[in-house]
Amino acid sequence: MPRVLAGAGVISAGVVLVLLAGVAIGRWPFPFDGPIVTGLRHWGGPRWLAHAAGDVTALGGGTVLTIVVIAVAGLLAVQRLWLTAASVLLASTTGGIAVDLIKNHVLRARPDLVPHLVPVSGYSFPSGHAASSAVVYLTIAAIAGQVTPDRAIRRYLLCCAILLVGMIGSSRVYLGVHWPSDVLVGWSFGTLWALGWWIATARTRVAIGGER
Repeated sequence: MPRVLAGAGVISAGVVLVLLAGVAIGRWPFPFDGPIVTGLRHWGGPRWLAHAAGDVTALGGGTVLTIVVIAVAGLLAVQRLWLTAASVLLASTTGGIAVDLIKNHVLRARPDLVPHLVPVSGYSFPSGHAASSAVVYLTIAAIAGQVTPDRAIRRYLLCCAILLVGMIGSSRVYLGVHWPSDVLVGWSFGTLWALGWWIATARTRVAIGGER
């Protein structure tokens, strides 16, 4: 198991427990949510940042993620890596369904402290972009690493996935469409989901005696 992913999984579990405890005692939104959203909007940043954030956030949208999953699964399939291809497809599909179920159960409203810089709809918790991008990119990097013998390539894939997921989640807060806690839980959920599928895929590969 990649040490970085395992460590992130432990941190993610801790984040989820802390935030759920906060919800249980009624601190909703959390004390840090509002100041971060308003502080980022007050800062603003360079002129190009809002446009760049919109481009980055699109990388965590349903259309882009679907294209990525299909392309990666197809690449794995033509290499006859059937188990890895199936795991990527199943992890991504079921992860998206799980995020939607959580959103429709919690029913948390989106931030209304600042104008939204991109159009949005639906509920806020957890961030679908943060969760789904973590589910897809981290799962692809982790599971593909099981069939990639070169350690440097495995590390590169995982680092790229972590950087991309971090940028996508951060863009949601900067654009004013999510509370920071939405993104933290989204990241944590996606990380734990990817970790679970890494374990399930590795055990299945052993049980069936190989990939092909």
